[in-house]
Amino acid sequence: MPIRPKEPDIFPENLLDEGVSLAREGRWWALYTKARQEKILMQRLRELRISHYCPLVPKRTKTPKGRIFTSYIPLFSGYVFLCGQDEDRYRAVTTNCVSRCIEVPDRETLVSELRSIQRVIASGLPILPESRITAGTRVRIRSGPLAGIEGVVISRHGEERFIVMVSFIQQGASLLADLVELEPIAEGC
Repeated sequence: MPIRPKEPDIFPENLLDEGVSLAREGRWWALYTKARQEKILMQRLRELRISHYCPLVPKRTKTPKGRIFTSYIPLFSGYVFLCGQDEDRYRAVTTNCVSRCIEVPDRETLVSELRSIQRVIASGLPILPESRITAGTRVRIRSGPLAGIEGVVISRHGEERFIVMVSFIQQGASLLADLVELEPIAEGC
């Protein structure tokens, strides 16, 4: 049972869809929020009708009495991605939720990585946030609903995990590698 219903983590809903001109033509920023202000910032950005994305993942918590609660937490703690113009960035900063604003130099790569993260979350497979990205074997998911997503395989706590990264902030999401069919990516591709 959720404490509160899940709020939208993206505005507008089609921001990361293929062919949406705003995602390709707008400027992107990673807004680093003040402590635990991601959802408040997203709510204010929706009210201001400013395009943004902050991937949320479910977290199940059990109370001492045995009740299970589901809350939705940001996958990348402290980060909300904003797409727009300088005026939108300025209006976001005036919400008093933003600690600093970092412009993304390579928007095509960021949008591609955010699309991959969005697909992994939508798959419903159990994922973990990854903040310590290390080198590993580059692979691509061969089949299924996540086919075509590229990432890295690493060993973490004795498990082989597939990581989808957002290289700009050096964070990502991982899922068990044996849940998906992987193929290595040839060097130079």
